[in-house]
Amino acid sequence: MKPEIYKDEGYKLMGAAFEVYNEQGYGLGEEIYQESMEIELELRGIGFQSKQELICYYKDRPLKKRYVPDLFVYGSIVAELKAVSALAPEHEAQLVNYLRLTRQPVGYLINFGRSAELEWKRIILSEFIPPSV
Repeated sequence: MKPEIYKDEGYKLMGAAFEVYNEQGYGLGEEIYQESMEIELELRGIGFQSKQELICYYKDRPLKKRYVPDLFVYGSIVAELKAVSALAPEHEAQLVNYLRLTRQPVGYLINFGRSAELEWKRIILSEFIPPSV
């Protein structure tokens, strides 16, 4: 596994998330954090797509059903935003399944709902890391 994959990109993404958390605080609706993240990413010149449809696969065949992550950053990182008191195992499982279905190697769960700190988790699926990375 290459844990360094998209390390710099992830660092910049999380810098934007920490800025949003510091500016907006915790406990607001997920939609507020979504829009705030979009603005912050734009201000930082970070390429992203909001609510971008990603193709899902089954046995190398594309499905009609698409997955729509909160943010698709740098054309390679799936970011799921939450505003809950704590991330739960099902949040992580959901992101892992989304990464697997869309064949994306890196995902971030970012939770703005905790009062003490921004909670986040980076997930890497090594089987989907492009050979050139």
